Amino acid sequence: MGSSVKFNWEDAFNINSLLTNEERILRDSVQAFCQSNLQPRVVKDYRNELTGSPDAAKALFREFGSLGILGCTLQGYGCAGVGSVGGGLVAREIERVDSGYRSTYSVQSSLVMGTIHAFGSEEQKSKYLPELGKGNLIGCFGLTEPNAGSDVANMSTRAVYDSSTESYILNGEKTWISNAPIADLAIIWAKCNDQVKGFIIERDTPGYTSDVIKGKLGLRASVTGSIALDNVRVGKQQALPLANSYKAPFTVLNSARYGISWGVLGAAEFCLSAARSYMLDRVQFGRPLAANQIPQLKFANMLSEISLGLISCYQVGRLKDFNQETPEMISILKRNNCSKALAIARTARDMLGGNGISDEYHVMRHVNNLEVVNTYEGTEDVHALILGRAITGIQAFQ
Repeated sequence: MGSSVKFNWEDAFNINSLLTNEERILRDSVQAFCQSNLQPRVVKDYRNELTGSPDAAKALFREFGSLGILGCTLQGYGCAGVGSVGGGLVAREIERVDSGYRSTYSVQSSLVMGTIHAFGSEEQKSKYLPELGKGNLIGCFGLTEPNAGSDVANMSTRAVYDSSTESYILNGEKTWISNAPIADLAIIWAKCNDQVKGFIIERDTPGYTSDVIKGKLGLRASVTGSIALDNVRVGKQQALPLANSYKAPFTVLNSARYGISWGVLGAAEFCLSAARSYMLDRVQFGRPLAANQIPQLKFANMLSEISLGLISCYQVGRLKDFNQETPEMISILKRNNCSKALAIARTARDMLGGNGISDEYHVMRHVNNLEVVNTYEGTEDVHALILGRAITGIQAFQ
């Protein structure tokens, strides 16, 4: 007997039926906000890098804060405490508009607030998390260096403890740091003796400076910069007491990568929908372009990759809430979903022909953004090596 259920191409595996009512409400409210508040201004923000202006950036953070989504997966300290799937749905809706907006959101939520929540003292959590969650404070996460990207073990930033003043002195450089030029505080990772330690450094600390990285061709709706640390002295109360090894930054990076894996699929969904509308509306040789076999094949391929990516994100999210996920699962998601989303955006750009390169159609902007997202927080090849090690038991990198 045939099924009476109608297939919905916009939710091929009916993930909506798997969500809790709270998750649906969260998704719908964030989607409404993004479409009414972010979509109308994204072209202007991308053209002019408007979020690089302190006033515009702070306004965006306060908007996110008023919506209650900053650090929304964290418990306590004014945070919403939603599950991992709920957090992923938020990232998906923001990145449906733009990856730069989502990067702005996820750095604050996962990398900054997540680090303080997991590795900070009670005093640090109480001082910083409520204000970060409201968007009154902006944070950044300083790990990458000019000569240490994927090779984090060779970071050159150093922290030296001065027992006479119970303080640390930090020297070094960080680069490609999202939010850095507008951040009120930075999570800085440095080597201290044989350990990697994390520090909360406030913007007005003497010796701390940041500059904007200009000329980006992607993520232009978010601001990226470099950080210089010249004999920056901070009291021991600014050190994260539980962040004393490489496991600390990698733990929060894994959570951020999980959110990215949801987010890029939002961008891919936009590109599929835009290409579909364009092909249905554009008539050539007496019929819509969508009536031809090759466009329909491309649509089928795009939909398949998006749907498989979404159901994978859902499964790992449910596991994550019970601490049953592994870093390798996250590597599969980040590697697969980012590369597939980029391929989908490129295909959609091609399907729009000459109009595909106009920012008014949005697709080329998504292509440029996804080129960046496919690289940061672990390149496709680095995640392949992580998986290769898990498969063979042999580590192919130092």
